[in-house]
Amino acid sequence: MKKLKVGMIGGGGGFFGKVHHRAISLDATREVVAGALHQDPALCAKYADEWGIVGYPDYKAMIADWQAGKLELDYVTIVTPNFLHAEQALACLDAGLPVMCEKPLCYTLKEALELKDMAKKRKKAPFALSHTYTGHPMMMLARELIKQGKIGDIRKVETYYNQGWLATLLEKTGQQQAAWRTNPKMSGISGCGGDIGTHALINALWTTGLGIKKVSARLTALPGRALDDDFNVLGELSNGATMVLTATQIAIGNKNNTGFRINGSKGTIEWMQERAEELQFFDGNTRTTYFQNIPVPEMPAVLQSYGRIPCGHHEDFLEALANLHTSLERKIRVLKGEKNVPPSYDHPGIDEGVLGMKFLVAAVGSSKKKGAWMKV
Repeated sequence: MKKLKVGMIGGGGGFFGKVHHRAISLDATREVVAGALHQDPALCAKYADEWGIVGYPDYKAMIADWQAGKLELDYVTIVTPNFLHAEQALACLDAGLPVMCEKPLCYTLKEALELKDMAKKRKKAPFALSHTYTGHPMMMLARELIKQGKIGDIRKVETYYNQGWLATLLEKTGQQQAAWRTNPKMSGISGCGGDIGTHALINALWTTGLGIKKVSARLTALPGRALDDDFNVLGELSNGATMVLTATQIAIGNKNNTGFRINGSKGTIEWMQERAEELQFFDGNTRTTYFQNIPVPEMPAVLQSYGRIPCGHHEDFLEALANLHTSLERKIRVLKGEKNVPPSYDHPGIDEGVLGMKFLVAAVGSSKKKGAWMKV
C-alpha cells in the first residue's frame, strides 16, 4: 500500500505542528512530505530542513506545485491561527485538495458558511475538522452506546474543559501560544470559547447526536485581557434536554481536564480525557467500565479497526489525533478507487465546524446581554 502524501500549512515552531506530524506518521500509511510551516520564509526553510521535507515560502506556492504535477499530495493539514483558516482551506478545496483543519473552523461565521458552500462543491475533496478528542476510542464507543439506546432518552448533558495555563497574563511575556489566542485579531470573537469551549460543545453534540436550540452564557476575562478566559453556557438541546457547559483557562492546577456526563432515562455515561481509556456506564444498580481495545458486543467492527495495541498498554492523545487522520485517509483511499479499505468513522467535519461558529456567536451575544437566551 502506497503511503498518502501530506502537506502542512503552519505548525512550524509551535507544539501542535509536531503533534500532527507524529500522528500522521504513526501508522506508516501517511507521511508529511511538504509544508509552508511559518509566515517567515527563513523559518519555513529552517523547519522544513529539520523535518526533512520540501519547504515552501507560502502555501500558495505549495498548492501551485501540486497542480503543476511537481509535488505529490493527497491532502493538506492546516495548523495556523484561527484568522487564517478560511483563506487557506478555501484555496485547498478550490484546488481539489482534501483538508484536515484545526479547530475552531475559522474566524467568523460568514467565513464558515463560505467554507461549507465550497465543501459541498468539492465532494471529492473531503474536509475534516481536528476535534482530537473524538478520536479517542472510548469517546467513539460512548457515541455508539448512545445510538444503540443504552442510556435511553437523553435528559441532561454536563460537559467541561478545564485548563489553568492562562491564570496570569502570560501573553504579556511574549509566549507565542498565549499571544495569538488572546488576540481578537487572530483568535476571533471568543478566546476560551473558541479554543476549548468548542471541544466541550462537541463532547455534548457529536457524542449524543443532538442539536442545540438556544443558550444563556456568561463570559468573563482577567483585567487587561481582551477575550474571555472563562466561558460558561446553559443550553437547551434539540430534544429539550439541558446542557451545562463550562470551559475555563484560569483554573489553576488543571491541564487538559475535559470530559462529559450524559444522563438518560435508562442510565448515565461518563468519560474523562485524563483517564481516556475507560468509559463508565451506570444503570442505577450496577457500574460497568468499558476498557479500550477489549471487544464487547456493543462495539461495532469499525471501532475495533481503530485500536492499535492490546488493552492495558496506553494509547492516548497522539493516537486519538491519528484516528482522525485515519478516517480522512480511508475516505481519500476510497475516492482514489482503492479496494478493501476499512470503513471510516464519522468524525467531525464542516457541519460541526459551522455549528461551533454559530454557537460562539450566540454565546458571546448572550453574555453581552447579561445571559439573555439567544438562538443558535
